[in-house]
Amino acid sequence: MRNEGGPAPHTIDDYRRGYEEEHRLRGFRSSCGFTTATWGLLCPSCGRRDLQEVELSREGRVVAFSVQNVPSDEFLNDAPYAYLVVELAGGGRVTGWMPSARSESDVTIGDRVRFVESYRNGVHFERSPAEPA
Repeated sequence: MRNEGGPAPHTIDDYRRGYEEEHRLRGFRSSCGFTTATWGLLCPSCGRRDLQEVELSREGRVVAFSVQNVPSDEFLNDAPYAYLVVELAGGGRVTGWMPSARSESDVTIGDRVRFVESYRNGVHFERSPAEPA
């Protein structure tokens, strides 16, 4: 699906429903090759409005993280957990949480992770099976 300057191929609510209910990650790719998981009307790299909706990979690598010990009310009973920035295979970065990482020693930059279904809202990651525990 191409977007030649008209409305975005999907809404922010469609994006959220995609990962919370359909268990998939959606993103956009521009003709310049930039891929983003962030909803928008134009490419943040080149400014073009030629965004094409793409299915994003469920696999990626941790590029940044923070262990949340004092979370929002919604996640209060899940703390501590790691909040991650993940570079997805095939392009795009997405943020999410990893409840199995309860301290800084439980996650490392470069760890392979994958997006999985969750009992909570948000993008939930777990360590990829090929990654040692």
